[in-house]
Amino acid sequence: MDIVNLTKVMVPAFVAFTVGIAITPVITHFLYQYKVWKKNPGKTTLEGTDAIEFNKLHKENERKTPRMGGVVIWGSALITILSIWIISLLFPTAETLKMDFLSREQTWIPLFALGIGALTGFISDLFDVAFHGRGVSLRYRLLVVFVLSLFIGWWFYAKLAISTIGVPFGQPLEIGWLIIPAFILTSLGLYASGIIDGIDGLSGGVFSMIFGAYAFIALSQNQVDLAAFSAMLVGAILAFLWFNVPPARFYMTETGSMALTLTLATIAFMTDTLGDGIGIALLPIIGFLLVATVASTILQQLSKKFLKRKLFRIAPLHHHFEALGWPTSKVTFRYWILGAIFALFGIILALIA
Repeated sequence: MDIVNLTKVMVPAFVAFTVGIAITPVITHFLYQYKVWKKNPGKTTLEGTDAIEFNKLHKENERKTPRMGGVVIWGSALITILSIWIISLLFPTAETLKMDFLSREQTWIPLFALGIGALTGFISDLFDVAFHGRGVSLRYRLLVVFVLSLFIGWWFYAKLAISTIGVPFGQPLEIGWLIIPAFILTSLGLYASGIIDGIDGLSGGVFSMIFGAYAFIALSQNQVDLAAFSAMLVGAILAFLWFNVPPARFYMTETGSMALTLTLATIAFMTDTLGDGIGIALLPIIGFLLVATVASTILQQLSKKFLKRKLFRIAPLHHHFEALGWPTSKVTFRYWILGAIFALFGIILALIA
């Protein structure tokens, strides 16, 4: 593996982590000073009733733990990528130009997805705090995800001429313009998985392993700028995780989860046939815990509707384990172990398929 390319990938991760650690005390100060937490803690079910089991476990924690911790993630990521870009403009040496990974071909689209997701989530969190738990409605958030995904899906199809999906151990599958709805459905599914941000440290560990896997996959495809971008997100997420391990200093909430899930969908598609890979097919494997999170919620609703009983004590699945009596730390650490296993399995499959 080229040591220069490896350095280009690792430096943004280190810088993003360092920046994240540096800016967190300032962000934390403002979050606590302005009491950026739920004024009416607790959750309700889709039927509008109190989520009794969940509220028993987490209502007190939500009372004085700030939201918007995702600012640490996208804030440190933006500072990192823009700082390296500006340095390359002001001091255009061979070394600084090589380190710049802001490129139209590989990182403009994921950066755009990160920014729009972060902004939309930030507005939703702001409304949630300012208007007593009544943030931007799910309908409007889904509309933003849909419109953004429609644009990016169209860009993949019309501008990058992507019309196939990689098949493990087989030839790419030609689907033509259906690549657009495929991207929309992937984005919506991943956005739904953002509810994994429910236990201190859980989402940070899971997302860092997923983006780490895709950084390795992109590097193996010689998409070095995309690999550097993914690694940068790993560094930013680890900085967030440093302060999010139990007891959490803040929660990621919408501004973090929406930014990360939309960016992940983009990176998965960019590591598919665009990079002569199978990035889309690998997503359910590398992101298996995200899939399980969404699936458990869907199964819970179907069971309640048709069988008139709950399949799990609480959905999504990680809260079910809490309700069974597992300490939150045990749930978190076991999810981290499984996340590492699935990420490694995905990397191996990417290399041999």
